[in-house]
Amino acid sequence: MYLYKGKTVLVVLLSVVVFFGCQPKKDKEQSIAPAKGTFGYDAEFLSKHQETILLKDGDAQLAICPAYQGRVMTSSSGGEAGLSYGWLNYDLIESGENLPHINPVGGEDRFWLGPEGGQFSIYFKPGSEFVFDDWQTPAVIDSEPFDVVSKNNKEVVFEKEFEIENYSGTGFNIKVDRKIRLLSMKEVAGQLGLDLSKDLNMVAYQSENTITNTGQNPWDKETGALSIWILGMYNPSPETKIIIPFVEGDESELGPTVNDTYFGKVPEDRLIIGDGVLFFSGDGKYRSKIGLNPKRALPFMGSYDAKNEVLTLVHFSKPEGVTDYVNSMWELQEAPFAGDAANSYNDGPVDGKAMGPFYELESSSPAAFLKPQKSMTHTHTTLHIQGSVKELEPIIQKVLNTDLKDLDAVL
Repeated sequence: MYLYKGKTVLVVLLSVVVFFGCQPKKDKEQSIAPAKGTFGYDAEFLSKHQETILLKDGDAQLAICPAYQGRVMTSSSGGEAGLSYGWLNYDLIESGENLPHINPVGGEDRFWLGPEGGQFSIYFKPGSEFVFDDWQTPAVIDSEPFDVVSKNNKEVVFEKEFEIENYSGTGFNIKVDRKIRLLSMKEVAGQLGLDLSKDLNMVAYQSENTITNTGQNPWDKETGALSIWILGMYNPSPETKIIIPFVEGDESELGPTVNDTYFGKVPEDRLIIGDGVLFFSGDGKYRSKIGLNPKRALPFMGSYDAKNEVLTLVHFSKPEGVTDYVNSMWELQEAPFAGDAANSYNDGPVDGKAMGPFYELESSSPAAFLKPQKSMTHTHTTLHIQGSVKELEPIIQKVLNTDLKDLDAVL
């Protein structure tokens, strides 16, 4: 009797093992959804609402949407399970709405054109006032798609042709060529001049942006000129500090160290100017913006998120000796080509509402004084590196002219 019961138990156990063992692996995988905050979650979300192109090199991955002007929406240094670095406006993307003024869907490398304000602005119609109600982002860099020319696992190329008019009534015929490609650790090490540890989690990519004057008239100081403007929107944290090294020197020769009056003067506890480096809060809690003119700006800026141990670096092309940059201040300007080469924005509530929250690192090309059929190219490279303080310290010291112990003492 005992032996019979034992056989019965054995048969039952074997049946259970066979039943569960034969279940399709696909069902098991589908039951584990990517967690919010991961690249896998964001890539899956985007693909449900827009065509999404994924670039991959091991754990380094990008998600790019042609419908959003070929912008890099987000990236990861840890594969699908890794942290998603770009800020996304989930509600707006899901709604599919087209909003007045701007469609802030997010993205950590988006193509824009300058200037935003002034008599040569392309965001204000002729005769309008420089107030928010009259401000309108041109549809071609806000709600219209870019065309895919080619793509593979590590690179995608876009193009777009259009016409646009500035505040002074000057018309521009433009062709945009935009290439986004993943960079290898070797290429990044060459740019930084550093030996990078293979233990670091890193994603690096470059957008190469070219505008061509396809019209019959030159772009000049009399009628206005455009610039290439690349903006990155990132997820904030209470411990995120933006770090921007700058050229030290006399204001009479180099101009003010920083323009901190875009949306009213930045409070002293949110912007600290040190020796050759400034620190700006990236907590997403107070709307403010800063800019550095081309004599002060260096081709590097970055941020450090101590909460997640993430160092973000931006490197951009900056022609030596060129000082004519479009001015984006919302006013009729005495100096329309005395603008900034580098900017940073921290989001925050306005009238009780916030767009994000997020923070931005932005770079601009010089003013594009282009004759017919001539072109200008601006490159913008983004690196996200996750690692220990010991691993990140030498990179921060060399590239951003500071170290982590200094960061603990500011903001």
